[in-house]
Amino acid sequence: MSNPICNALVALTLALAFSADIRPVMAQSGPPLDAEHSDPGRLGWMTGFPPPPEKLITHPDYFSFPKLRWTVCHIRELLPTKQVSRGIGAPVPLTYALDDGIDAVRFTPLDGDEPMTWKASLSANYTDGILIIHKGRVVYERYFGCLDEMSQHAAMSMTKSLTGLLAEILVAEGTLDDTAKVATLVPELSYGGFGEATVRQVMDMTTALDYSEDYADPGADIWAYSAAASPLPKPEGYEGPNGYFEYLQTVGQDGIHGQTFGYRTVNTDALGWILSRVTDRNIAELLSERIWSRMGAEQDAYMTIDGKGIPFAGGGLSAGLRDMGRIGLLMLNGGEINGQRLFPESVVANIRAGGDREAFARAGYATLDGGSYRGMWWIFHNPHGAFAARGVHGQTIYVDPTAEMVIVRFSSFPTASNAGIDPTSLPAYQAVAEYLMGSSLVSAD
Repeated sequence: MSNPICNALVALTLALAFSADIRPVMAQSGPPLDAEHSDPGRLGWMTGFPPPPEKLITHPDYFSFPKLRWTVCHIRELLPTKQVSRGIGAPVPLTYALDDGIDAVRFTPLDGDEPMTWKASLSANYTDGILIIHKGRVVYERYFGCLDEMSQHAAMSMTKSLTGLLAEILVAEGTLDDTAKVATLVPELSYGGFGEATVRQVMDMTTALDYSEDYADPGADIWAYSAAASPLPKPEGYEGPNGYFEYLQTVGQDGIHGQTFGYRTVNTDALGWILSRVTDRNIAELLSERIWSRMGAEQDAYMTIDGKGIPFAGGGLSAGLRDMGRIGLLMLNGGEINGQRLFPESVVANIRAGGDREAFARAGYATLDGGSYRGMWWIFHNPHGAFAARGVHGQTIYVDPTAEMVIVRFSSFPTASNAGIDPTSLPAYQAVAEYLMGSSLVSAD
């Protein structure tokens, strides 16, 4: 079974990266350029005044490889966006204690028998930025490709985890009842597939929806969703729904809610609508008020929007690497950062406990065997208790409570599927965790 994490191409390639009447550009024939030769600076994308035609990146194919390696840092130049404000206070700097030994950490990929170094894995996974925090201090930070410390990168479906986090906060505070039926909060969804689902089933993606995200099928529902969500002018003769909320009302039910995990981006946009109704804030405003303006962020973030100005709750965030590291610290430290509590500790405890593992197993994830999904976070249930936010093309916030470690990676892997990245990522994260834990023991001695 294909990995639907990875199929969340809705995050930029569906509802955003393609105009309403365009299907995705298929992968180039032959093997893709490696990380060095596909570097956007080396290829000279969008350079010159104006750039020559062969160096232009614009609609409709701006998310085809290797152009996507430039696009992931320049979404706001191609699509309308809404600000996620950091407020007007001074940022709170991260503490540094860089460790040059991490580059030499070795591990064996899941699908191989030859060891690889951490440094080599960065190129293999087309890493654009990587940050490692251990015991509250940044021990590793690197930038490649289109990214530097001043720019923002598309977070893809890691956006879902922030939407889920906001929902978990409201549940913990008693503002949102996760046992309530969706229809009681958003009456417009009463007669569709979401109406009889509970908020928790939406949050954990155990809804039974008549909706396909099969990107290989040109007739799949995801393309109708893409057409509705596109902020670009609709083509002449278009009669479908306009915007995320109108489309969600067309999704039907197929089966019994609560039995099987099914990763569908429409769940997150439905949750975004629920949160907006409960708080009278759009998701970008809510994220700013509850987290971004309170965590000492260095930069504003931003979110893509549909043609009616609704933020893309399922995948529209772009942010700086260090600020995503601050999100990781919040999750590692149970809602605290810079000596302040931003949300109850029970929020993270609930996420870490995981979702329905039997429902998750029915979805069939080769690289996430034994895992689960809770509040739109991926729970590994490994010996370290690791959990993560994940997005297509290699985006990750990986939290390892046992090692007191957070890894944030921005990436522009040629294909969307994380199934192609996990074999060199997951064992690498574990190896770095074990290295850092050993270093701590040596330091303590």
